[in-house]
Amino acid sequence: MTPLLGIHHVALICADYDRSRDFYVRILGLTVKAEHHRAARASWKLDLALPDGGQLELFSFPAPPPRPSRPEAQGLRHLAFRVKALEPMIERLAAEGVACEPIRTDEYTGQRFTFFADPDGLPLELYEVN
Repeated sequence: MTPLLGIHHVALICADYDRSRDFYVRILGLTVKAEHHRAARASWKLDLALPDGGQLELFSFPAPPPRPSRPEAQGLRHLAFRVKALEPMIERLAAEGVACEPIRTDEYTGQRFTFFADPDGLPLELYEVN
């Protein structure tokens, strides 16, 4: 039996902290747990609560290098969020000017999903669960 209990958090480095903070808090609806300015690093750290108890951490750093390509760059491919229904979230994103790809069906599970991007172009997925 593995001693791992699950994912505690996922950390993202953003190019424009205020824009990303607005996207994840106001548009996606995540709750701020803590926010700290780290003066020695000229950096912000924002802890966001996910409904299942996990966290998303946003970091800002001066002049972070861009992601090399989308989505098949080495490293994190995408971040997927569970939703009960795709359409309400797609409508919410569209109202904010965030485009979603056409809905697809997972060939192995039969579940529906779509992709969209955060302000830095990070691929995000909405995965419908029943």
